[in-house]
Amino acid sequence: METPVFGHAGVAAPHNLACETGQRILIQGGNAIEAMIAMAATIGVVYPHNNSLGGDGFWLVTDTKRRVHAIQACGPAGAGATLKAYRDLGHDAIPARGALAALTVPGAIGGWLIAADMARAFGGKLPLGVLMEDAIRHARDGFPVSPSQARVEPREFEELKAVPGFAPLFMKDGQPLKAGERLAQPALAGLIDQLAHAGLDDFYRGDAAREIAADLDRAGSFVTRDDLKRYRAKLREPLSLTLPGATVFNLPPPSQGLSTLIILGLADRLNIRRAGSFEHVHGLVEATKKATAIRNRILADPALMTADPTAFLAPAFLEKEAAAISMSHAGPGPLPGAPGDTIWMGAIDNQGIAVSYIQSIFWDFGSGLVLPKTGLLMQNRGMAFSLDPRSLRALAPGRLPFHTLNPAMAQFSDGRLMPFGTMGGDAQPQILAQIFSRYRLGEGLADAIDAPRFVLKRDAEGKRPLLFMESRFDDALYGTLDRACHPVDIGPAYADDFGHSGALVRHAANGRVEAMHDPRADGGALGL
Repeated sequence: METPVFGHAGVAAPHNLACETGQRILIQGGNAIEAMIAMAATIGVVYPHNNSLGGDGFWLVTDTKRRVHAIQACGPAGAGATLKAYRDLGHDAIPARGALAALTVPGAIGGWLIAADMARAFGGKLPLGVLMEDAIRHARDGFPVSPSQARVEPREFEELKAVPGFAPLFMKDGQPLKAGERLAQPALAGLIDQLAHAGLDDFYRGDAAREIAADLDRAGSFVTRDDLKRYRAKLREPLSLTLPGATVFNLPPPSQGLSTLIILGLADRLNIRRAGSFEHVHGLVEATKKATAIRNRILADPALMTADPTAFLAPAFLEKEAAAISMSHAGPGPLPGAPGDTIWMGAIDNQGIAVSYIQSIFWDFGSGLVLPKTGLLMQNRGMAFSLDPRSLRALAPGRLPFHTLNPAMAQFSDGRLMPFGTMGGDAQPQILAQIFSRYRLGEGLADAIDAPRFVLKRDAEGKRPLLFMESRFDDALYGTLDRACHPVDIGPAYADDFGHSGALVRHAANGRVEAMHDPRADGGALGL
């Protein structure tokens, strides 16, 4: 498969309208960060099953001096979100849907605020109204429902249709909207228009915040106006892993970016030589088990963690863990986590500024709660908390939930620059490792993203792990993996379960940009 190549700038996204927004901003002289803010607004409108302005976001930005900046834009649990509050309501676990699932402050727009300041520092001059223009139009006038949205399992709608505000917007005659049907969100258009004129800070500390807080209170959410007022996204020091010829960056906790880097660090020590081989699949699966066990043991709100994440990226530690992996037989591992839905997008401009960005509401349509005054669809990321007071991830007001989101960035010693990422919930590190390892093993960017994938997931009863594989692998491989005691389950080609991924590569020698987004999604790549 041939990779699209652009002269000096490119964007990649899982929806074509977000791609068009990013390209428009680049044409108008915007930098990659401005393009990404605009794309984030657009895709928050047109891909509501996978993200929303009521969710969280994580950024990696490489500047013109190849410095990497990380933005952590995830919100904490609201003031009323206590263990006692849920116990008093009769819950042993946090509900998946509804107002009690919408228990964290939406952080995404806080990330846009920091990114906008960063964009200006790097020469950005486009006004917010220009960046929000497409999002406002699509929300006000409507857009065709994407095939991806139409594929959401019907059982989800049985659960969601009772949640306030959901069915009138996302259903018709008691059924989910079909691909191609028009979806307009006038209340959301009003919110984005308000932010375009009053500024993004209005979402947390202005008129928009007042309306959001009032609707949350009426719905029974534990997030208050004071929670919104106190919230600030943060600049963080990214984690990094040095490999032969490349350095890979990701987000620190509460993101699971550490898991991705551990898998890549272990895989580099397993002598894997051919993409798609038994050694490639087996080695990455076994590395995933090691990384997941570490993640489950130590990752939480960084304020509560006692372990230093960088210790698990030290060469001596990785060597020891890799040496414990059998390259002929499957080893034990923890039960994989739940799936999730997310969007990843990337952008590179003609200055060499690169952005890797993830925006999410966790499950399909998040909590399902749509706030009537603003049209804001709230996430259910707070499900990552535990109601067990002994847990490292125990719920408490002001705490950050564990996050599956982890956009990645690689810098190669030959000057290449590569933002890459994926959706996929718990499976994101596995998918990222497959794409990056295939690219390092010599596959072209498009081939690495199009190639068949696998994910270690739970079985239908949620009781044991399965190695879920696309049907496009060499038939002999399934038997070889089975004989190595991997419980193989073969799924359909190009299924959403295997993630919507993308990547861009800028070549230092000529400034050309390769860009590719997943054929499993509804987008692609555009550029200049």
